Amino acid sequence: MLTKPQLLAWFLCDGVHIDPATGKHYILGAFSNIRVTEFPIVYPQMIWFLCISDVQTGKHHLKISIGIPMEKERVIVDRSFTSKGPTFRINLINEIQNLSFDKEGDYSIIIEIDNEALLVTSLHVSV
Repeated sequence: MLTKPQLLAWFLCDGVHIDPATGKHYILGAFSNIRVTEFPIVYPQMIWFLCISDVQTGKHHLKISIGIPMEKERVIVDRSFTSKGPTFRINLINEIQNLSFDKEGDYSIIIEIDNEALLVTSLHVSV
């Protein structure tokens, strides 16, 4: 029986450090919203970290889109990854650079694997 990929963790953060001795991932500066002084604004850099499991063996495709409701979404992550099998956890570190926000609001975020939605959430951006 095929399983659907499961999202175990999702973080917006300033960085991820991988300890070379242990392989542990350390999440640095996790946040859940963005406060700015004015609009439009370009956020220089952030990391979108995902930990997933139950992904079938082989090559897969990750897509992350963002947008204001009722407006066209922007694809900000579009990449392939490989799974060794459904019992393995996969950590995906996605560096997002120069993400622009034109106005205040709740930006929808859609995370998809192989064109199937895994998570739909929002990111509040305000002054």
